[in-house]
Amino acid sequence: MDARNRISRRRMIEMTALAGGAAFAGRIGEAFAQEAPHIDSFDPALDAIISTSEPIRVLTEGYGGPNGQAEGPVWWSDNGGYLLFSDINSNRRIRYTPGKGTSIDKVGTNRGNGLTRDQQGRLVICEADARRVTRIEKDGSTTVIANAYQGKQLARPNDVVVKSDGAIYFTDPQGGNTGEPWAVSSPGVYRVSPDLGSVILLTDALLAPNGLAFSPDESVLYIADSQNRNIRAFNVSPAGTLLKRTDRIFVDLNGPQTGVPDGIKVDTAGNVYSGGAGGLYIMDKAGKKLGRIVHGAPNTSNIAFGGADWKTLYFTTRNFLGAVNVKIPGMPVPAKKV
Repeated sequence: MDARNRISRRRMIEMTALAGGAAFAGRIGEAFAQEAPHIDSFDPALDAIISTSEPIRVLTEGYGGPNGQAEGPVWWSDNGGYLLFSDINSNRRIRYTPGKGTSIDKVGTNRGNGLTRDQQGRLVICEADARRVTRIEKDGSTTVIANAYQGKQLARPNDVVVKSDGAIYFTDPQGGNTGEPWAVSSPGVYRVSPDLGSVILLTDALLAPNGLAFSPDESVLYIADSQNRNIRAFNVSPAGTLLKRTDRIFVDLNGPQTGVPDGIKVDTAGNVYSGGAGGLYIMDKAGKKLGRIVHGAPNTSNIAFGGADWKTLYFTTRNFLGAVNVKIPGMPVPAKKV
């Protein structure tokens, strides 16, 4: 096998940590057999979402490294439209502008990971090194959204989404891994009130909670459990908490190939998009697998819809940013009031 297609034991362990603690049990040391990019159809319903002949494009590459992969893409409609994403390894944020390419948006991000925008269009960031979730104000200053729960420091916030009422939801898959008595003791999913006045633990029942996304009507919250290689679904109460009795496995994305559920996005029809074994999966709102975008990388780290019509599906992998066109627009960011 070509040396470019081999992954060492050390690299596989690094990938496991970067995916939020996902365990590739029994696969450490296996070679990753790169496939030519293509789109698999598992159900005729995929035709309404994407054509299997749609080109899968690599837009820019050369990111990632031992300290983290490319992550957290989020689309901005401002100034003609552009995408921001995190280059965790190099501690910087990258701007990709269609037709123009990339530029460095910021150096020194505390190894920012997941990104999103709030109702005022401000950038919200999960900062791994600073162990906090922050917001960039219009004047460029930084507001700390959350850095602790019940007086205990967060471990490594990973991904974040803002509900249409302004509440902020984020995951901390590394909770409990530090062993520090002053840090949170387990992985968790949290909600911060719109006024930033309270932080509550929604659930600590997932082994490695990672990406998260709401259904179009915000009645369901999907959460990736990277270690179990599945996506869980919870009904959301009117108060914004999770109805724990509704906890269920939405879809199992395990398989013989590398790749775990990480970032999640949803389109306006309620279809769910997430990485998994062998590529980027598309599921209907019942959790049925409709197809898979095989992009040739060992993992899909995160996803974002963008473009003027929200019909460009951007995705990050360990070291590149890719895109493919779809037929149904994604849910816009910031979320519109339900």
